[in-house]
Amino acid sequence: MLAEWLDQALEDRRPTRAEGPVTGGRWTLRGPGLLELIPDTPAATSCAGVLSVGIHGNETAPIELMGDLLARLEAGHLRLGAPLLVILGNPAAICAGTRFVSTNLNRLFRRDLAESGDEPDRARALMATVDAFYARHPDRARLHYDLHTAIRDSRYPRFVVEPFTQTPTSPTQWAWLAGAGIQAVLHQHRHSWTFSHYSRHYHGAQAFTLELGRARPFGENDLAPLAPLGALLAALLEGREPASADPATMAFFRVKHELMRRSEAFRLCFPDNTPNFTEFAPGTRLTRDAVGGDFIVGDIPLRVVFPNADVELGARAALLVVPTPTPRAPPG
Repeated sequence: MLAEWLDQALEDRRPTRAEGPVTGGRWTLRGPGLLELIPDTPAATSCAGVLSVGIHGNETAPIELMGDLLARLEAGHLRLGAPLLVILGNPAAICAGTRFVSTNLNRLFRRDLAESGDEPDRARALMATVDAFYARHPDRARLHYDLHTAIRDSRYPRFVVEPFTQTPTSPTQWAWLAGAGIQAVLHQHRHSWTFSHYSRHYHGAQAFTLELGRARPFGENDLAPLAPLGALLAALLEGREPASADPATMAFFRVKHELMRRSEAFRLCFPDNTPNFTEFAPGTRLTRDAVGGDFIVGDIPLRVVFPNADVELGARAALLVVPTPTPRAPPG
């Protein structure tokens, strides 16, 4: 059944069963694209974990990675030892092979959401499901990995975005992510209302957006570089301690500026295919905007992340980031 769950959700087929057994526990469906794994005996130190994929419909590698994880559980190669909520974020966009259908789902995760439409309604359903899941496990540490791929290439193909919040990141998380082959970390500078931000801001979870290479169609992903991350997810599912590595193996950055599109007459002054984390020297003009004016790099070099000139008016067109010190490794 688990091997078919993703296909059924994408094809909008009614499942033949709503629950069933797995090695070490059981699974139950909480709604379309919403699967909860419930262990018989959770490991003492296991987290209440949310694993989400497909928030953007054209980002397929995480979906394939999750399918492999569930297939291994169903085949008995893994034993369930932690409560997990597995989310297929935007099935309609996945079926269409597009980033979204009407609006960017990953900007809608706030409790005062007033917008209407399919994706706002989906955001409300996902928020309610996460709220209920964490409420069922009040005494466990909370974790959320939201798995994505990026629009373009990157100097660091595998990086994470740490949402802005008052909840500090545990040093253990940096060690786990380094052990999972993550190459860089970007600290967000303000509330962004992404899915990972929701879990951290409202629930105090250790939550991150993971960018895992470039977005490609189903069947064209090279999952080999994601094997260490797959091992991390398997360890979380079984309630084991994941492999760790020195966080110093990752590059850390923080946001220095945010480039916004203020007018129709807006353009980026560098090629659309510029990789994430490309560095620009002082004096380089990065944007032209009839309302916001030009942006020129000041006294220190800046690197660009998530550049996209084709955003809505008033939306972010790019982040400009600078290096920041590496957090200390956990003791021991």
